[in-house]
Amino acid sequence: MKTEELNHENSPTEIPALVASSYGVTVFDSLSRVWQRCLAEHLRKVMAGKTSVLNWKEPVDAIAEAEAFLHPDAVGQLTEQERARKFESLLEKMLTSGQNLHHPRYIGHQVPASIPIAGLFDAVGSLTNQPMAIYEMGPWATAVEHAVTRNLCRKVGWNPDTSCGVLTHGGSLANLTALLTARNVVFPDSWEQGLPQNAVLVAHADSHYCVTRSAGILGLGTRQVVKAVLDERRRMDPRKLNELLTEQKAAGRQVLAVCSSACATPIGAFDPLQEVADVCRAHDVWLHVDAAHGGAALMSGTHKHLLAGIDMADSVVWDAHKMMFVPALCAAVLYRDQAHRFQTFQQDAPYLFDPSNPGMAEFDNGTRTIECTKRSTGFGLWGIWALYGEDIFEQMVDRTFAMAQYFHECLRESDDFEPLHTPECNIVVFRYLPTALRGGLAEIMDGLQQELRSRLVKGGDFYIVQTNLNGQAALRVTIMNPLTTELDLAALLEELRAIGQHILSNQP
Repeated sequence: MKTEELNHENSPTEIPALVASSYGVTVFDSLSRVWQRCLAEHLRKVMAGKTSVLNWKEPVDAIAEAEAFLHPDAVGQLTEQERARKFESLLEKMLTSGQNLHHPRYIGHQVPASIPIAGLFDAVGSLTNQPMAIYEMGPWATAVEHAVTRNLCRKVGWNPDTSCGVLTHGGSLANLTALLTARNVVFPDSWEQGLPQNAVLVAHADSHYCVTRSAGILGLGTRQVVKAVLDERRRMDPRKLNELLTEQKAAGRQVLAVCSSACATPIGAFDPLQEVADVCRAHDVWLHVDAAHGGAALMSGTHKHLLAGIDMADSVVWDAHKMMFVPALCAAVLYRDQAHRFQTFQQDAPYLFDPSNPGMAEFDNGTRTIECTKRSTGFGLWGIWALYGEDIFEQMVDRTFAMAQYFHECLRESDDFEPLHTPECNIVVFRYLPTALRGGLAEIMDGLQQELRSRLVKGGDFYIVQTNLNGQAALRVTIMNPLTTELDLAALLEELRAIGQHILSNQP
C-alpha cells in the first residue's frame, strides 16, 4: 500500500505540543547551554572548596522536597524562556543538594571525583541511548567495550587474543558474574540441576559484602562461605590457605573458587597473589581476584608490584569507576581463558540472538552479562584513555597513593592520633586518642570516634567515613580526589581536634 493511500481518519495528525517541545533540537540546544554554564560554575566553586562537601538534609525532608517538584502548576503553558528558567532552577537544586565528590575535602568512600571530561563522553551514551544486549543496537558502544576490556586484559598480563572481558554496572554485579561463571565451569550441571550440597566458597575474611551476597544469590548459601585466615597485615595467608583447602578436601567438600582481594576494603590490603595462585593451582581450584579498587595500580610503574601474580588468576574484577576516575558505573569482569566467556549463561533468547548469524554472538553482550538492556558503560573510560593516554591513570594512582602516605606520616607524628595500619594504597584508618582518655573504657573511645565523624560530616567542611577494625570503632579516609592537598589533610586533623575538644569539654 502506498503512503498516500493510508487512512488517517482515526490517526493523530499532529505531534502533541509537549512531546514536540521535549524533542525539539532548538530547545535542546538552548537548555544544553544552560546546563553547560551551570555545571561549569558548579565545578569551579566545588573544586576551589567554596561549597560544603555534603549538603546534609534529613532524608524525610529531602524526599518530601523532591516529591513536591513532581506536582508543578501549569507546566503546559510555560513559554520557552520560562521553561529555561525552570530548567536552570532544577539544575541548581540538584547541584546544591547532593554530595560534592569534586571538593578537595571529600575523602570518604571509594567513589572518585571523576574526571569531568569523562562525564561528557558518558553523556553521549545517555543522550543517544545505546543499549547493548546485541551488537546492532549499540555497535560503537560494543566496539568500545571490547577495545577497553582487551587492553585491561593486557594490563593484567594476559594475551588479549586468548583472554576476554565484559563491562557491568558495578563491582557487586561484576563479582556475581565472575563467580557465576566459576560455578558453571567448576560444576557443569549446576545451571540446570543446582549446586551439590558439599560445595563451598573460600573468601578473604575481609571480602566485600557482595561476595557473601553472591553466594546467596548463586544458591550456594552464605553459610557455605569459608573465611580464609589473614596475616598480621590483613592479607590472605597462603600457608593457611593451603591448610584450609586440604581440610576442605579431606572433609569431602568441593571448592567453587578462592576469592582473593586486591585490595580489601577495610584497610586496602593486597593479598600476596603469586603465593595464593600457587596454592590454588596445586589444589586445582579456580582463583578469582576482586581487584575492584586496586586493579588500577597495574597502570603505575611504581605500584604495580602490589598485584604481582594476578596474571595467574582465572577471573578478575576491576572497577574503572574507582581508581581510573571515570563516572559510575563501569566495572570490568575479565577471564584469563576466553573459552569461559559463554559459560556464564546457558539459555537462548531467539528474539534477540540471530541464529542465522551465529558469529555475532561473540559481540552480543546479552550472552555474557546479567543485564539485557545495558547502558553504554565504557564511553567515559574509552574517551579519557584515547584523549590522554595511559599516563593520566598512572599519575592519578601515584598522586592519591602518595597523599595517603603523607597523611599516615602526619598521624604518626601527632600526639593525639593513632594510625591503625601502614597504608598500601590510598586508604588510611586511624583513631583520635586525646591524652585525657588514653587507657579509658573502650566503649567511651568508640563512642568518641563515632560522634566525631557524625559532627564533622554534618558540618559540611569534610567528608570521611567510619569503620570497625579489630573490634574497635575507627575513622577511615580514602583519598579519591587527586586535587586533595597536604593543607586539606592537615586541616582535617585540626578540625577533628577542635570537635573532639568540644565534645570532651561538654561531657559531664
